[in-house]
Amino acid sequence: MGTPDNWRKSSYSGPGDGDSCLELASTPTTLHLRESDDPTTVLTTTPTPVTHLLQAIRTDSL
Repeated sequence: MGTPDNWRKSSYSGPGDGDSCLELASTPTTLHLRESDDPTTVLTTTPTPVTHLLQAIRTDSL
């Protein structure tokens, strides 16, 4: 299975040079993350670990 083609970029990323950001794409069971300045390297995970990471960031418990 390949990576999806529905990549989303953060709304905080601006146009032009220096717009490096994290991009996210999803399928029904997986999340795919990549850095916009290196789109060939993709990290694939499931929603559960990402949910735990975001909860830890929100509660400042990292």
